[in-house]
Amino acid sequence: MDWTGCELVEVVAGKMSGVPLVAGTRVPADVIITNFLAGSQVAEIAENYPGVSLGKIERLLAFADLQRMQRAS
Repeated sequence: MDWTGCELVEVVAGKMSGVPLVAGTRVPADVIITNFLAGSQVAEIAENYPGVSLGKIERLLAFADLQRMQRAS
């Protein structure tokens, strides 16, 4: 996933090998999407990653969905 342009995601050299992370956490942004696509509910994801709010998860999912739609067109 290309997270460029998503203000909720940061890449910090030397932090988690430069993997795109949910800003202010050590949670890879792709893990949130993978969990959702595997069938996890948003509330369950938030419970598993307490540093990431429900709102952030919903916004990450919306960003990822928009990216997929743009690639498909």
